[in-house]
Amino acid sequence: MTRQQVITKAIEGRITWVQAAEVLRLTARQLRRLRQRFESLGSKGLLDGRAGNERKKRIAPAVLAEVCRLKREVYADFSVKHFHEQLTEKHKVAASYTWTKEVLQAAGLVERAPARGKHRRKRERRPMIGMLLHLDASTHEWLAGVPKQDLNVMLDDADGRILFAQFVEQEGTRSTLAALLHVLRRLGRFCEFYTDRGSHFCRTGDTTKGPDEDQHGQVARVLRALGIRHILARSPEARGRSERAFGTLQGRLPQELRVAGVQSYPQANDYLTQTFVPDFNRRFTVPPAQPESAFTPVVDLDLELLLSIQHDRVVRNDNTVAFRNGSLQLPAHADRRHFVRCPVVVHEFVDQTLGITFQGRLLARYSREGELRKGRGLR
Repeated sequence: MTRQQVITKAIEGRITWVQAAEVLRLTARQLRRLRQRFESLGSKGLLDGRAGNERKKRIAPAVLAEVCRLKREVYADFSVKHFHEQLTEKHKVAASYTWTKEVLQAAGLVERAPARGKHRRKRERRPMIGMLLHLDASTHEWLAGVPKQDLNVMLDDADGRILFAQFVEQEGTRSTLAALLHVLRRLGRFCEFYTDRGSHFCRTGDTTKGPDEDQHGQVARVLRALGIRHILARSPEARGRSERAFGTLQGRLPQELRVAGVQSYPQANDYLTQTFVPDFNRRFTVPPAQPESAFTPVVDLDLELLLSIQHDRVVRNDNTVAFRNGSLQLPAHADRRHFVRCPVVVHEFVDQTLGITFQGRLLARYSREGELRKGRGLR
């Protein structure tokens, strides 16, 4: 039956208005309005008043075709959200995200997302920046045709801002110290440090009992000296915030590097610093619950010496120090004849240069190959 026939039967009393609503699949409110229009306008009141009118905001078919072409030919590996940003900002197409997603799904260019699972509650963020920092790395094919490297990322739990990001051949002690040095120099000391249980973070003597209570590694030494609490995650799920951040990075960064024509990891590190990280922080940073900062200045500490890989050594009779199957020659110093049998520390700095200290004072600096640098004596 048509709408008019159902309404007529209801007016004549042959069916109830409740039954009419059920037949037309309308709510009581909708049917009441429809009845009023029918009584005042007759059969014309049952027609859709928008019929035959051209929509003023309808997007032209040519624009729709261009959107599909861009997704198919230029941004095939971009997520819908990422593609929508490029579409509106770079190509100046005024279209909503929902419209873009529906068009791409209808064209078969993207798949519909699966239904969501059961509700889970995320851990609340720390209220102030500087209270908790995450450090994690991800091995991924960031550059097509180039051997994989690790992307080392440190972000603040309070607002999700990336504080440090760098490609390294493999994450480890040196990459961790480089991230810490970067943050400490620019922002200051923070409260807690959240990582996985990699061997460069902690030692686990008995896997059934978890990490050892006393840690003596390079990272543990630095955190202890700075008074920063180290939190070790028990599973990838426990690091959900950084895991989700890497999901976003893997879905955006390789595509942007490809479009930008980046072909090497040194170029990729420049792109990270100059373009990607500022744009990521602009888009995804959230306001912290409290505007204050928990970062505090670091004073009276030589951060370069502290955040280095340190090796205890004893000076040999010829004023050399054994290191890496070779030796580092100590230069002569005006205030001391020699350092024979003195306990010294060899430092591997984050830039891979070397140094030797005695009682906290730098005696000499060397290139990564062990060659003495001139003018780098005792201070």
